[in-house]
Amino acid sequence: MPPEDHASYTPDAQIADDIHAYLDRHQHKTLLRFITCGSVDDGKSTLIGRLLYDSKTIFEDQLAALEADSKRVGTQGGDIDFALLVDGLAAEREQGITIDVAYRFFATSARKYIVADTPGHEQYTRNMVTGASTADLAVILIDARKGVLTQTRRHSYLAHLVGIRRIVLAVNKMDLVGYDQARFDAIVADYRGFAESIGIEDFTAIPISGFRGDNVTNASANMRWYDGPTLIEHLDTVELDQSKDAAGAFRMPVQWVNRPNLDFRGFSGLVAGGSVRAGDAVRVLPSGRTSTVARIVALGGDLEQAVAGQSVTLTLADEIDCSRGDAIVAADQPPQVADQFEATIVWMADEALLPGRGYWLKSATQTVTASVQPPKYQVNVNTLERLAAKTLELNAIGVANLSTDRPIVFAPYTAPDGSTNKTLGGFVLIDKFTNATVAAGMIHFALRRAQNVHWQATDITREQHAALKNQQPAVLWFTGLSGAGKSTIANLVERKLARMNRHTFLLDGDNVRHGLNRDLGFTDADRVENIRRVGEVAKLMTDAGLIVITAFISPFRSERDMVRAMMKPGEFIEVHIDTPLADAEARDVKGLYAKARSGQLKNFTGIDSPYEAPDAPEIRIDTRAMSAEEAADAIVARLIA
Repeated sequence: MPPEDHASYTPDAQIADDIHAYLDRHQHKTLLRFITCGSVDDGKSTLIGRLLYDSKTIFEDQLAALEADSKRVGTQGGDIDFALLVDGLAAEREQGITIDVAYRFFATSARKYIVADTPGHEQYTRNMVTGASTADLAVILIDARKGVLTQTRRHSYLAHLVGIRRIVLAVNKMDLVGYDQARFDAIVADYRGFAESIGIEDFTAIPISGFRGDNVTNASANMRWYDGPTLIEHLDTVELDQSKDAAGAFRMPVQWVNRPNLDFRGFSGLVAGGSVRAGDAVRVLPSGRTSTVARIVALGGDLEQAVAGQSVTLTLADEIDCSRGDAIVAADQPPQVADQFEATIVWMADEALLPGRGYWLKSATQTVTASVQPPKYQVNVNTLERLAAKTLELNAIGVANLSTDRPIVFAPYTAPDGSTNKTLGGFVLIDKFTNATVAAGMIHFALRRAQNVHWQATDITREQHAALKNQQPAVLWFTGLSGAGKSTIANLVERKLARMNRHTFLLDGDNVRHGLNRDLGFTDADRVENIRRVGEVAKLMTDAGLIVITAFISPFRSERDMVRAMMKPGEFIEVHIDTPLADAEARDVKGLYAKARSGQLKNFTGIDSPYEAPDAPEIRIDTRAMSAEEAADAIVARLIA
């Protein structure tokens, strides 16, 4: 404070300056996101509660409520049960476990923190992956009485898998083993052997008691044999990888096109890597068009430079096509673009993966349809064995190839130097009908076939093929229960169209299983692949100008929609042969329902496998209201209208 201003300076002004200085320091602190994980009852919630308490992040009314709750649950000696600060769900408090991911914020004089408390139960592994996906560091807790357990290994493997390279091994509950150094050393040695086997090159081991506070914030007088940092000292000083992000090549996925008026067109997004200056040459992917950066616009005005972690709007010198899902990158160091990859997949849904089914794939700002091939193998995270697998169940981890309906911009999730690119290397899979996230994935590399197989242009177009036949190509997709009458009506439709000199081909469900699909069974996964193959054949036939008639149960909406997406708009005509199960079963001309009812025939649609009726088919045939002949006439009339 200048001496001449002393007389006019008031205590209120001093307080205001102190607050301003504090807020300024707080604003410029670095942020560390970390996760606590480990087995059930290793003390994760208690440790976080202790950190919140010691960092004075708890309000007085919260502390009073915590003390009252601790008395109700009867903690030993009337001590505070810090886990109650984090275990917010009633079910968690009743069972004494963590179920959901709980995020908490606290700060020290050196740094700001967001900590994720994740569940230890194996059935909630997907929640742990969610918390780890945005973390910079993982605190792996081990109960000193129990040592390294299955979930310790599982969570360590998953933390390393999603790119966490900073690991703290917190050997907790040291007070319950008499603060024994030999016990601590044995646990650290055991963990080091496993850690090295999965690629964890280094970790920091700290003996603690989350309940008593030993080595959490203050050095423990009970463990003078330990001369390392306390947990909070380590967290305050651990280095972050932000400099590495800024040093790489420039990448910015486009979040949205900013067009407030006719005089401004910019492309907004978060800089995911590297840096960019006005005048830099850039490339828009996947189109490959190039331009230069005209302006870098931010909330406070134009910037000379934008670096990784900043959200900005770029304007380009040229009017080129660029939209949400594209990426603006360094012109001379572009990432890869491909539509087929190998990836590690962590399955997070109760329903198993259906290879061949179309899921939404979201990576950065890109959303495409993707299908997963049968896994190459599944990983046993306890033994690291590679196991044969046809699908992936809840919490399973496997490696598989996947393909997208159009090329996407990507970078390998883990680079050769060990660094990670979570933005362009990570993705989630989403069920198209429930909008539930069913899997998280990490891209390894593009398949060689993605670069080596190209579409061969031909001289005769599909329009010329159709003109030669004097008709519009179409797919009449018959769907319904077994015994509904699909094949009977489809055959009548083809006969009527043949009399009208239309060029047709009938693909019947039973017939294609004698050849094209003879290797497929009737599991849900095989049914998906059955329809995918038929859809590809039908597409080729429409390219030849034919009217294709298919008669398949095709029980799943997602696969019927997948085939619809293969066709040109208006060419796919869904025909629902709507017959009640009781009527279809009464016909049972092949005796299939009787076998299914007796248990001789598994995965039979309508009995022990579901049928998803169309929501809005182009044609619905009620077989109780019309004969097969009348149904065929109605379908032909709709087609040639």
